[in-house]
Amino acid sequence: MLEDNVADAELIRFALREGGLVFSLKRVDSRSGFLKELDANTPDVILLDYALPGFDGFSALTLAQENYPDIPFIFVTGTLGEEVVIEMLKSGATDYVLKTRLSRLVPAVLRALREKEERVERRKTEEKLRKSHEQLRALSVYLQHIREDERIRISRQVHDELGQSLTGLKMDLYWLSSRVPRQLRELHDKAKSMSAHIDSTIQTVRRISTELRPGILDDLGLVAALEWQAHEFQKRTGVHCEVTSDLKEAILDEDLNTAFFRIFQETLTNVIRHANASRVVVQLKKERGQLSLEVKDNGRGISEAEISNTKSIGLLGMRERAALLGGLVTFSGAPAKGTTVLVKIPLNRPKEQQNRKHENSHRRRPRSRSPRVKTNSRRRI
Repeated sequence: MLEDNVADAELIRFALREGGLVFSLKRVDSRSGFLKELDANTPDVILLDYALPGFDGFSALTLAQENYPDIPFIFVTGTLGEEVVIEMLKSGATDYVLKTRLSRLVPAVLRALREKEERVERRKTEEKLRKSHEQLRALSVYLQHIREDERIRISRQVHDELGQSLTGLKMDLYWLSSRVPRQLRELHDKAKSMSAHIDSTIQTVRRISTELRPGILDDLGLVAALEWQAHEFQKRTGVHCEVTSDLKEAILDEDLNTAFFRIFQETLTNVIRHANASRVVVQLKKERGQLSLEVKDNGRGISEAEISNTKSIGLLGMRERAALLGGLVTFSGAPAKGTTVLVKIPLNRPKEQQNRKHENSHRRRPRSRSPRVKTNSRRRI
């Protein structure tokens, strides 16, 4: 209690006791005594007189709030004007009680203590939610990397092992067909048909391997990978796709490359499924410490309901990929005027987000070229 009047202090003590409170109370009447008592014994409630000689209640409130913002502050004072009361509450006071109406003091103290407990519990709950969110975000990061690692592993196995097996099979077929008599035309035709089928399967292996993890993304960088993906998209769907970029760096951070490329893939998938567009314009640029990717189509346009739909897993996945790197994905559209997807991710991210790059720097990337067959002296297969 910050109170310079001993008689008033005793009246306040009496009112608290009559209200049924069990308490201990320490009265101080100076700035030094106030600070000393705060350091020695952190109180549950601070009762302050508004005006003291040489040290006023507002100064005490400011001092206490710097180190003990959760402690309730109740002014117990004489007659106050409305403006003073408003200013007092704005400054952080919990309540005020007039000395002429001390019957309100115990209810005010009980309410202040109850609100304090609620604030503490709410803060604990928010802290638990924050930690839970951080754990889920860390798990999401881990799963994203695991998924990319698995893609790389499968891509490598498909490319190397299956590709080599098919190459060996084609060489064996050539060896066999070269020993079949020329007059057995039917067998030679069948061998040619099998050889063509093997060539087609090798191309399929190459396509599957590239779709799992395009080697061009790691070898030539993000811009080349976006251009390749746009070309494949245009070839497959007939939708014109144009990519422009002012990015000078060929090879960026691995996580950035992966995030932008996967978001771009998902965006093109949505264009195929929903947009009914005939043209897609893509722009990649670096501005104000951020890398931004803008994808515009001239399709039907995405609606607000579709943007906010929690079942839109593709959109949620895009947002999450960017959020994992401290970035943001926004969607906008208008009926019959197309959809715009804008991705922005900072180039300079916290060190903990970049550690993964160094952890994975030793990983061997699958080659992007197709399986090839050795050449003999007479014929190249």
